Formats: sequence, C-alpha cells, structure tokens
Amino acid sequence: MAEEIRAEMVANVLKVVAAQGDALGEGDTVVILESMKMEIPVLAEVGGTVSSISVGEGDVVQGGDLIAVLA
Repeated sequence: MAEEIRAEMVANVLKVVAAQGDALGEGDTVVILESMKMEIPVLAEVGGTVSSISVGEGDVVQGGDLIAVLA
C-alpha cells in the first residue's frame, strides 16, 4: 500500500534528501522545508521505497500538497 507524504504548512523546499528508488526507514528525512527562517525536516512515518518525489528544491508547497509517495 502506498504512503503519501504531504506538506503540513506553507513552506519553501530547501533540500530534497531522498530520491526515487531510495529505501527509507521510519523516521528518515525525505525533504527539508524552510518556513519563517526555520528548517523543518519532513520524515517518513513508515519505511518503504520512494516511488515518486513531487517537489524540487526551490518549490513552494502549500499545506496538503503532495511531497512524495512511498511504496
């Protein structure tokens, strides 16, 4: 079953850490967001393989926007 990772707030994508095909464990960093000069890591809530990354560095995400999908 696929696990969608979504943004929780409006933020800039500072760094994309994971890439398509990467195996992630629970708690691994997927991307780092920046909001109000704070760096906010977005973590995988479950382990899995990254099947897609929907954002790039410099993108602006809104709350609820899809960041990545883990399979």
